[in-house]
Amino acid sequence: MYEELERGLGYHFQNQALLENALTHSSYANERRDGRSSNERLEFLGDSILGFVVADALYRSLPDRPEGDLTRIRADLVCERSLAKAAAGLRLGEFLLLGHGEEQGGGRHRDSIVADAVESILAAAYLDGGFEAAKGILERLLLRELPTGHPGNFDCKTMLQELVQREKDQIIHYTLTGESGPDHDKRFLVQVERNGVVVGTGAGKSKKKAEQAAAEEALKALFPREYAEALAQR
Repeated sequence: MYEELERGLGYHFQNQALLENALTHSSYANERRDGRSSNERLEFLGDSILGFVVADALYRSLPDRPEGDLTRIRADLVCERSLAKAAAGLRLGEFLLLGHGEEQGGGRHRDSIVADAVESILAAAYLDGGFEAAKGILERLLLRELPTGHPGNFDCKTMLQELVQREKDQIIHYTLTGESGPDHDKRFLVQVERNGVVVGTGAGKSKKKAEQAAAEEALKALFPREYAEALAQR
């Protein structure tokens, strides 16, 4: 059933149920109400696998780059846009199990959904074939050619964290303050606090996007010069 997708991944699942779970969006699971699980738990695990494998590859492949550059290059590689591009190469959207509303709303082509599915597949591969299975998929999808120039995109959350931590005892915390809209068109609201004081708010179609928007607002307010310099380098 998923032979074409597996060829693109370069990995064959022994347990096909794991792959199907990775492709099951919450909208589909909620509509069926048959005990089927969505891919959200797999996405949680896959996000950690993704971050570790990419960090390990950058550490080994770019020995002369400083920590700040490695952090920003990693952000480029693991961002939603990068994962969605990899998903497009696999035609991953065609294999997703979506609820009716999400299907009608263009969910098969929504970056946030296909990017999350990539993370879920990584976790499914890890559970099916171990760490090397997940690593092999990532090497084929994202790590064939590591960037060598200046990172062209920056992760606002990472940048905010780096700048705030120049001072001691600084704590950054993100809080989901609200969400609205149907399953196929959710909108999330997030605020970011520094030492308990709200320094930015943001909205987005995923929690990750809302957090990025909140961090960007905080950067503009707290570190306008550094933010402007980072923009100029994009």
